[in-house]
Parts: sequence; C-alpha cells; structure tokens
Amino acid sequence: MILIISKKNDQSTIEVMKWLSKMAKKCIFVYEDEVFEIKTKYKRVLIESQRNTFFLDEIASVWYRRGGIRFNRYQYENNSVNIHMNETQYWLEDYVLKTLESKKHLNKQSNCHVNKLLVLEKAQKAGLNVPEYFLAENTNEVAINKTIVKPIAGNPILESLEKNCDGIMYTSIVENKIKENFFISFFQEKIEKDFEIRSFYLDGKIWSMAIFSQNDEQTKTDFRKYNLEKPNRNVRYNLPKEIETKVHQLMQSLDLNCGSIDFMKSCDKYYFLEINPIGQFGNVSADCNYLLEKEIAEYL
Repeated sequence: MILIISKKNDQSTIEVMKWLSKMAKKCIFVYEDEVFEIKTKYKRVLIESQRNTFFLDEIASVWYRRGGIRFNRYQYENNSVNIHMNETQYWLEDYVLKTLESKKHLNKQSNCHVNKLLVLEKAQKAGLNVPEYFLAENTNEVAINKTIVKPIAGNPILESLEKNCDGIMYTSIVENKIKENFFISFFQEKIEKDFEIRSFYLDGKIWSMAIFSQNDEQTKTDFRKYNLEKPNRNVRYNLPKEIETKVHQLMQSLDLNCGSIDFMKSCDKYYFLEINPIGQFGNVSADCNYLLEKEIAEYL
C-alpha cells in the first residue's frame, strides 16, 4: 500500500494518483486537515482518522508531497499525569512518523523544509558555483543595480496580506540606498543570465527545462512574475554530467531524494540558486513532455 501525504487541491498529486490508478497500485491519500489517532488491533499499530484507517505495517512506500500527518492528543486533569501522558503520546507519534520515513519514500515530513543558507554552503562544498551572497541589515555595502534581494525563508507567499488577498515576495534588484536599518536580509550578486534552468530530481535522475526569461522585462529578474500574454519559451535541456553529479552529491548531503532545483546559466558557467523539496514540477513535466508524474508513480 502506498501512503500519499498532500493537500487536497495539489494538481501534481492528482496527476500522480491517476497514474497509480492506471498501474493498479493501491494508495491512501492523507489530507492536510486530517487528525489521526494511534490505536492497536490484533497486536498491530492502527492509524485512524475520520477519512482513513490503516495498519502501520501495511504501508510499503510513502510520498510526502505537502501538508503533514497530525495527531490528536488526549489531555488529563491531573497535571503530573498530563505531563507524563503528553510525553508518552509524543514518543508514540515519533515512532509512527519515523517508521513511515524508514520505508521506501519520496521526501520526508521531517525535512520537507530546508535552510537556504545551509543549502548554499553545502552547494559550494559540492563544487557548484553559487553567486556571491551576504546578510545585512542596511544597504551600506550593497552595490546598487548589481545586487538582488530575496527572502531568507523558503516560502515567499504572504497569506492574507490584505483582506481576501495574498502576497508574494519576488526577487528584486536593489536600485536605491536606504538610510534606515532593517531586519537582516539576504543579498546576492546579480548575474547577467543567458537563461534559467528548472530541474526536477528524483532518486538520482534529473530532468531539466531551460526558461528563456531574460528577454522579457517582466520576467527578467524573477521568472515567477509570469507574463500570461506572452509566456516565456520553455524547452528541454540537459545539464552537463559534471553538474548533475554535483547535484546528486548535494542531495545526498541534505538527505533528500526528490525536489525542484533552480539554476542560472551565464556564458560558460552554471550557477546554483536553490532547492525546494516540495517545489512545483508540473510545468517541467508538461512543457517538456517528461511525464514526471508517471515517473513518480512508477517509483512508488
């Protein structure tokens, strides 16, 4: 049995499940709003929510896409008993999650988010080129129009920034000095790119797509500022084998076996930008006809 942990409306998850159905592979889909209880039956550990019930030992493989498994915790009136039982429940939950992660898997709930700063350091150790970067709380040492600023956090979405409206933080060029200090921010050397590359990594294999975003002022600095009227040209691309080998080393050092990776090509150099273990890959699959959803279903 395959366990899939994701969000209800994640299109990539839906496409993978279609392939699993075609392959006659049975799966259980855990939503982000489910709450489970840990029980026992026939001397086996049983995991139960209002939607799903399964034995821990019947799960053969796990795909952590998004969301997460959450557990209901019982509370007790006596404070000493409550402290003890809270710890007991924690270790039961820990056992369940670690047992699931010990099975054949794609990504883990425990390391689905990575520290961008540590990733960049590890990328350099793996021999990948990384644009010069630094942290600062003012623009005193920032080279105007030659430096970009981007979020330190992995999630650029600001939910409910205004009423019924979310926001997104894009990579931007620093065009002016600011007199006041601000919260520590991430600055990076601006690279004049030939094009961007989005790669999808799956258990040692890499599929890449070149994104010709540099010819459009709207997408030149950040291709996520999609131009729906005149979309960027996206084509299949093969990274040099030496780059793919270094990517594999990096993924192993991060204990990741799946994820979306961004590069930038400038002249004869490839610059590593970032990894998102739960990043989007649907456009790479569709635009390049890679059928990545089928690849995932076959792996599981």
